Amino acid sequence: MITQQIRAVFQDAGTDGWLHAIPLVASPTREIDIGADELVVMASVYKLPLLVALCRQFDSGTVDPHAPVRINPASCTPGPTGIATFLDPITLSWRDLVCSMIAVSDSAAADVILGRVGLPFLQKMLLDMGFPHTRIVGGTADIEATLMRETGTSSTAQAFALLADNDLARTVSAYDPAYTSATTPREMTRLLSLIWSDTAASPDQCSFMRQLLGKQVWSHRIRAGFPYAGVRVSGKTGTIGAIRNEVSVVTFPGEVPIAVSVFTFAARADLALPAVDAAIAEAARIAVTDLRSGRL
Repeated sequence: MITQQIRAVFQDAGTDGWLHAIPLVASPTREIDIGADELVVMASVYKLPLLVALCRQFDSGTVDPHAPVRINPASCTPGPTGIATFLDPITLSWRDLVCSMIAVSDSAAADVILGRVGLPFLQKMLLDMGFPHTRIVGGTADIEATLMRETGTSSTAQAFALLADNDLARTVSAYDPAYTSATTPREMTRLLSLIWSDTAASPDQCSFMRQLLGKQVWSHRIRAGFPYAGVRVSGKTGTIGAIRNEVSVVTFPGEVPIAVSVFTFAARADLALPAVDAAIAEAARIAVTDLRSGRL
């Protein structure tokens, strides 16, 4: 069975795994489900519903997508990509800010956007859209502050160093979906389906979201499972310690797009876990290939 094959892939990589895959048609009759309704840690996948929330505020006029935003990198959330790596204050528009959030998983940009959108608006939007299990408890800055407190460290670098040390058995809330931002694989594929069907926001904003998700630079997870010319993989990764995730839409030329969500929690927490990344790619490839074989 396909589910057994995928479970074996996760097991061989030394990780727990949850997956949901579904064709983006009006009434799908097939799906791949491996713990699709279980709560999982989102990590940076939370930036996907945050993207939807900002685009809905673009639609309502609450936020002007062209309005300038002045940001001082010195006051931003630390991170390896995006604004946090800059040396001088910058000014850019809200739509360019959200582009950085999605393309390079810019956590500083995400925290600025979350501050503008507002956590109450984001959570109400998710409930109104029918996502009862998806809960955002804060941005990257909130998670890092909690992580420092729980690990007894004074910097994010120290906290993440401890998180990556496999000789130190630590239980942190960032690993527990009951205490951190969480969702289910099924709810993330459904959110992708709403974006692809022009119903998550206006058609113009849904088109904008699809363009941004197609610009994600990371190619070591789901993208690696489809190294073919003409195949589009549009999605968002998430990583923190032993957590490795990605939710994406895979589109073969002339075929129905397929949404796939893969969430993992590895036995190890090394800074690099290529076997787990490869498992995410292989699990997605198996699921998508099986759904394509059904002549959707």
